[in-house]
Amino acid sequence: MNQPSPAIVTQHAVRPLPRVALVLFCLAYLLPGFVGRDPWKREDITAFGFMSSLAELFNGHASSWLKPLLMGQADPGAAILPYWLGAWAIQWAPSWITPDAAVRIPFALLLVMAMAATWYAVFALARNPSAQPIAFAFGGEAQPIDYARALADGGLLALIACLGLARLAHETTPALAQLSFTAALFFGLANLAAHRRTALLTIAMALPSLALSGAPSTALLLGTGGALVMAYQERRTIRVRMLDVGLIFLICLATAQLSFWMDVWRWRLHSPSFKDVQPMAKLFIWFLWPAWPLAIWTLWRWRLQVAQAWKHPHLALPLWFLAVTVCSTIGTGLSDRTLLLALPAIATLAAFALPTLERSLSALVDWFTLVFFSVCALTIWVVWLSMQTGWPAQPAANVARLAPGFSFSFSAPVFGIAAVATMAWMALVKWRAGRHRAAIWKSLVLPASGAALCWLLLMTLWLPLLNFGRGYAPLVDKVSSLIGPTACVNTQGLALSQSAAFAHHGRYRLIPLDTPKAPDCHWLIADHIALKEVGVSLQTWRHRETIFRPTDDTEAIVIFERAIP
Repeated sequence: MNQPSPAIVTQHAVRPLPRVALVLFCLAYLLPGFVGRDPWKREDITAFGFMSSLAELFNGHASSWLKPLLMGQADPGAAILPYWLGAWAIQWAPSWITPDAAVRIPFALLLVMAMAATWYAVFALARNPSAQPIAFAFGGEAQPIDYARALADGGLLALIACLGLARLAHETTPALAQLSFTAALFFGLANLAAHRRTALLTIAMALPSLALSGAPSTALLLGTGGALVMAYQERRTIRVRMLDVGLIFLICLATAQLSFWMDVWRWRLHSPSFKDVQPMAKLFIWFLWPAWPLAIWTLWRWRLQVAQAWKHPHLALPLWFLAVTVCSTIGTGLSDRTLLLALPAIATLAAFALPTLERSLSALVDWFTLVFFSVCALTIWVVWLSMQTGWPAQPAANVARLAPGFSFSFSAPVFGIAAVATMAWMALVKWRAGRHRAAIWKSLVLPASGAALCWLLLMTLWLPLLNFGRGYAPLVDKVSSLIGPTACVNTQGLALSQSAAFAHHGRYRLIPLDTPKAPDCHWLIADHIALKEVGVSLQTWRHRETIFRPTDDTEAIVIFERAIP
């Protein structure tokens, strides 16, 4: 027997969010971070290095494309497809687009796909009979399509509001590809009953794509478990359900075989310990905020259906995706890039809290969000003002101490964009404080817009500072000013991110010192930590200078000049 729905929603409460406003809002969140930003250190610049290396090796030989290499080293994450996308973008982009800007085009489209897939997945799950609100005795309850559309709007807003999405979703790394294909798989499974052919085609695309993006185990777990979850959906005949399970299992088998053939399986499990409890709690709290409190509320208010979750796909499917990704996060050393894959599922659970929220809880979410994001936005503006004018003095002094050598300049277009966004936030706060009756998605407007505002302000007002602090360009510029133009540069112990930075910013031909038959370059650059372990011949090389990255005293490049006999 189906348990009654806890959702009591009138038709007036499901009026749609204006489509133009929703699209403009998504663009305001999407574009900052993909436009005008340098590749940042570690994963971002490393992924770009693999893409650039593939683009240079574009000569028709399949072996070059099947195993991307950077300075002779393979990607430890065994991702292939994201690097193909970036390399193709570099190859096909017109000459006036720089390579680092070109690779952001397909990744921006991947983020668009993740947003759209999440919206349509929530829309499909909300149309399930057990997810619908209670019918009133004299009519006036929300219509199924309007109710599903309102919840889908709420799910998309919950996704954008998650604090962990902003930075990782705007980097050109395999993590964004994994998020996008996870959302596509979630969409395909959610739509098995409504649009069976489209759903199966999407699943057939998403599973191997997720595997080739560096997550084959996650792909198989999500695919097989999701197929079993949807097998209990009673809107279809048993024969069709069993046929779909069989087809998805075949797709999973083909994905596993493809993963073996492409050699993308990697052992990444770590044994968690009690000392991981506190960092794990911090990661989950900030990364999944504000969706996780709403998800917990959903589990409480829909608890009668959660007890029989296999009969209710709007709860069972996101719970399965959330369980797999959370366990993977714990088992892989608390990686925030693994936890990123949980966002479509937890945003879905947060959306189903909206028709059951009490007015006091909704007001609490609004006030906390208003205070939190207003303080964050004010802080960004104050620091920017201090860097521009010197008043107040302390923020500028802190910047000078943390980023020595950084010089700031005024940009009228950047200031105009940031000012318009801030005024839009103020207008939105005024609208939210109005006394008019609320649509059910209204409680997530402030969290989503606050997250988008702060991200936009960071990517406009603070972008030069962040490029200086998180990028390698200042370090490479210092090295280049010393060694100047040269035919080649030997390297010793450089990390993949450092090698990619020197190849991109310095345009150097880098040759590891231990490469067989390596040419005798006039200069050698080495990581100072690796140098302590390996060392170089002082008879061959003469130390010239040690250059530290301006914002990190633990990272330095040691420069040697070949000794003239």
